[in-house]
Amino acid sequence: MSERRQVALFVTCLVDAMRPRIGFAAIDVLEAAGCDVAVPRAQTCCGQPALNSGDQKDAAAIARATIEALEGHPYVIVPSGSCAGTIRVHYPEIFADDPVWLPRAQALAAKTWEILAFLDEVCGWRPEGVSLPVTATYHDSCSGLRELGIKAQPRRLLREVEGLSLAPLAGEETCCGFGGTFCVKYPAISNAIADEKATAIEASGADLLLAGDLGCLMNMAGKLHRRGSAVRAMHTVEVLAGMGDGPAIGEEG
Repeated sequence: MSERRQVALFVTCLVDAMRPRIGFAAIDVLEAAGCDVAVPRAQTCCGQPALNSGDQKDAAAIARATIEALEGHPYVIVPSGSCAGTIRVHYPEIFADDPVWLPRAQALAAKTWEILAFLDEVCGWRPEGVSLPVTATYHDSCSGLRELGIKAQPRRLLREVEGLSLAPLAGEETCCGFGGTFCVKYPAISNAIADEKATAIEASGADLLLAGDLGCLMNMAGKLHRRGSAVRAMHTVEVLAGMGDGPAIGEEG
């Protein structure tokens, strides 16, 4: 029997505050894939909102705290392409001129993985005994797709879910309009983009919308709900963990 991988789960702010079941689903699938999972208590935000807003000073402070909280673990796993992208791509940029923190940022970046890519590429894991008779469609979140190359990995995993069929989504690689602080700074543009995305989702004929970033999913689920759509939304790891028959995003409580 191969040695179990030791991983740290970086939960993310949105998962912690808005949908903790994604965090529990992440632990379930990681353990099923042969990992021992730690959840470092000192973790907070990755610093992405400050970074996106141009607040380099606070982004660097948060990044230093995150590095200190996570760098002692062999792998760091994140159920979010945008947060994983912040650590993997942008932390080394933040400390490009800092000889002390740059190597620490690079070391953490090298062992940080978005969870679906980790399950597929590193663990070679596939869900077993998981079924969900549903037609789903998949949205490729911007950061995961463009910064981390996450495209085929979630689809390979979802193909192993018994009863689940994937319907093509027109504009699957097009932004949903969330964009972190973009939706706050430019609400009219964000709303128009989200409306186009919702139209495409409904036209796919799917019953369930899946993605790998909670921010995107909340944005699209909210728009679908306001349109009176019957399409539900979930994070992909919830389905992979066998939680697909539970409450969708926006249905809790």
